[in-house]
Amino acid sequence: MTDKVLVVDDDTNLLSGIKRQFRNKFNITTAEGGEAAIEAVKEQGPFAVVVSDMRMPGMNGLEVLSALKKIAPDTVRIMLTGNADQQTAIDAVNEGSILRFYTKPCPPQQFAEGIEAGFRQYHLVTAEKELLASTLAGSVKVLVDVLSVIDEESFGKANRAREWARLLKPHLDIPLPWVLEMAVMLSGIGWVAVPTEIREKAKSGGSLSSMEQEIIKEVPETGKKWIENIPRLKPVASIVYYQNKGFDGSGFPGDAVAGDAIPMEARVLKLLNDLGELTSELNPKKDDFKKLELNSHLYDPAILKIARECLPKGKAETDDDANYQTAEIPLSMLVAGYELMSDIKTVDGKLILAKNQQVSNAVLVKLRNIDRIHKIKQPIRVQKRVNVKK
Repeated sequence: MTDKVLVVDDDTNLLSGIKRQFRNKFNITTAEGGEAAIEAVKEQGPFAVVVSDMRMPGMNGLEVLSALKKIAPDTVRIMLTGNADQQTAIDAVNEGSILRFYTKPCPPQQFAEGIEAGFRQYHLVTAEKELLASTLAGSVKVLVDVLSVIDEESFGKANRAREWARLLKPHLDIPLPWVLEMAVMLSGIGWVAVPTEIREKAKSGGSLSSMEQEIIKEVPETGKKWIENIPRLKPVASIVYYQNKGFDGSGFPGDAVAGDAIPMEARVLKLLNDLGELTSELNPKKDDFKKLELNSHLYDPAILKIARECLPKGKAETDDDANYQTAEIPLSMLVAGYELMSDIKTVDGKLILAKNQQVSNAVLVKLRNIDRIHKIKQPIRVQKRVNVKK
C-alpha cells in the first residue's frame, strides 16, 4: 500500500467510516475541509488519488480540486458528493479535471474500483513523465558530451556559465529553472557545424572574411534548429536562438524583438556569455562588471544588477551537504564530474584542456587516448565534490 489516498469531507463520521472500512485495502489519509486538504498535500504528499466532497464550509469541493490541480497536477481527482445536479458534474469535469464523479451513498465496491482506477491513471502519468525526463536528460547529455569533445573551449565556458546561472536562479523570477541551465549547457552546440579552421580563427581573434562571419553569426540559429527537434525543448531552442540579442534589440537575430520581449533566460545567457569572454575564472572580478557596464545597453539592467551583486561571491552550492576539496591526482584517478584547477598539457607543453572546466565522460575517454600517444603531464590538479557529514 505505497500509493496514498486523501479523502476530503466536512463530515467527521463519514471520514472515520471510510478509513475504518478501507484501512486494510488502501493507505488513506483524511482531511476535514478544503484548507486541511491543501495543508495535507503540502506536508504529507504526494497522494496518488484525492476524493473530495462538494458542499463544505469554506472551500467547496470544486475549489479544493482546482487548487490541488495546480499544486499537485499528477494527483488523480475524484468527486464524491450528495449534490448530484448536472451543473455540479459539468463544473467538476471542466474545472477540477476529475476522473470519476460519484454520488452519496456510494457502494463500497464502486468506491474501491474508482480509487484503483485512479491508481492506474496516476501510474500512467508519472511513468510517462519519468520516461520523458530520462529520455530528455539522456539526449541532452549526448549533445553536451559531443560538444565537450569537439569544442572544449565552448564546453568550458558553458560550465562556468552554469555555475553562475545557479547563483542567479534564486534571485530571478524564472518559472522553470531547469530550462535556463539546459539552455546554458546547449548554448554552444551550434559551433559543431562550424568548420574547424573557421572556429579556431574566430576564437583566436583572427581576421574573418564576410562569408566566415556569416557562418559564425548563424551559430545560434543552427543550435535552435537542432534543439527544437527534441520533445519539450522548444523553450530552450528559443533561448539559444536569442542568446546574442542585445536588450536594445541589436545583434542576432535581426528582428524587432527587444527588451522584455526577449525571453528572460536569453537575457541572462547574453550577460553570462559576454562575462565568459572577459574572464576564465569562476569568481569574476568587479573590473569585469565595469567592462560590461561600458555596453550596458546590451543587458537587462535588473539582471546586470543581480549579477553584479551575486556572482563575485563564488561557486554555487546545489547541495547543503556538499563541499569541495582540491587534490593533485594522476590521470588514472580522474573521473567525470571533477573540475580542472590547472591546464592539462602533454609532456612537451601542448595545451589539451584549459583549467576551470568540468570533465565529462567523453572528455575523459579523449584524454586517455591522447595519453596513449603523446603522454599527458601529471599530476593533474582538480577540485571535487565531497559529502560532509553534519
